[in-house]
Amino acid sequence: KNLTMIFDATCPLVSKVHVEIKNLHKQNYTIIMIGHRGHPEVEGTMGQVQDHIHLVESEADVETLPLDRDIEKIAVVTQTTLSVDETKSIIARLKETFPNLRLPKNEDICYATQNRQDAVKEMAKSCDAVLVIGSKNSSNSNRLKELAENLGVKSYLIDFDYEIKSEWLDQVTNVGVTAGASAPEVLVEGVIKRLQQEGFNTTETLNVVEEHMTFALPSELR
Repeated sequence: KNLTMIFDATCPLVSKVHVEIKNLHKQNYTIIMIGHRGHPEVEGTMGQVQDHIHLVESEADVETLPLDRDIEKIAVVTQTTLSVDETKSIIARLKETFPNLRLPKNEDICYATQNRQDAVKEMAKSCDAVLVIGSKNSSNSNRLKELAENLGVKSYLIDFDYEIKSEWLDQVTNVGVTAGASAPEVLVEGVIKRLQQEGFNTTETLNVVEEHMTFALPSELR
């Protein structure tokens, strides 16, 4: 007889939005979700209810929603791995379009996502290149890369240290290293070790904000 124990490793912030969507649906709200089409979190969250939920990725999508402006019960939630900066303009447009809009809670946004974006903004001031550790299908990792590039710093998205190309570091004095919210520390350590092998021997930690949030382990593991 095989006994299998299953642990739910869903991020608590994502689970919280799942519960929120179910409660809104029970209260007969029409739900708008801000997120990236095809992203696993978005598909999982929207799959919590059967109907009356719409996805928007941009301000332009708001204009195409098949909803009356004076709808009374309408609420918005967001993909947790977006940042406050990313959702601000879309939420503003939704508020203009739907005066009765019920807004999301700020704590629904992944604190790690926002903090890392704030850190990249600061890092870009003194770096010639930025390495972002994260998967190609990671929404928040791609945003970190784009943010650095928009600030005028060449940026590369990598999964592992062996993907670093030496030519990326030509005429580079300072390299910034950051990681997506789900990237394990061991990958960061591997990238730093590789950079040391490339001659970057001084490591400085950039402290932009202190993170104190913790989550409890599943009860079966405590």
